[in-house]
Amino acid sequence: MKGKWAQGLEPRAFCWILRERLAASERPGGFARNHRKVRRQEELIWLNGHGFTHILSLLDSPHNLRAYEEAGLAYAHVPFGRHDELPERLEQIYATLAHWLDDPAERVLAHHEEFGDRIIGMMSGYLIYAGLVEEGTHAIQALEKLTGRQLGSTGREIVSVTVRDQIVRARSH
Repeated sequence: MKGKWAQGLEPRAFCWILRERLAASERPGGFARNHRKVRRQEELIWLNGHGFTHILSLLDSPHNLRAYEEAGLAYAHVPFGRHDELPERLEQIYATLAHWLDDPAERVLAHHEEFGDRIIGMMSGYLIYAGLVEEGTHAIQALEKLTGRQLGSTGREIVSVTVRDQIVRARSH
C-alpha cells in the first residue's frame, strides 16, 4: 500500500476522552450490518500507526478479537452484560482502563458496537472513577462537550450507578 491508504482510516466516531491517552469509537469496521472487514483492517492499521497499545471491547460478543490479535494489538474483552450486572461490570471496565493508563506509554481505545449512550456514559463514569471529576453532572457535561452529543437516559444511568455504588478508584494517601 502506498500513500494515505497505507496509513489506514480513523475509526468512525473516534473521540479523544483523555488527549493522546484514552479514546472511544464505534467498533472498528462498523456496527451490525454495516460492518465491513476491509474497513476494520484499515482502522486497525490506523490504530497501530497512531501508537495505540490496547483495545477495550465492550461488546457482548467476541467479534473482532481475532482481528486484534492478527493486527498485533493487545486487548481485553469486558462485555457490558445485563443491566443487573452493571455495577460489577463497570468496576471491571474502569479497573482495566486505570491499570493500562497507569503506564504513561499506553494509548487505549475503548469501543462498543456503536458510539452512543453506553460508551459515552461509561466514559463519563470513568472520569469519576479516576478522580478527574467529582460530580456526575460535571462528568456528563464534559463528555457531552467532548462528543458533541447529548447523553440520554441509558448513559445517565451508567453515571448514576457509578456514583450511587461509589465505584471509585482506591486512592493511596
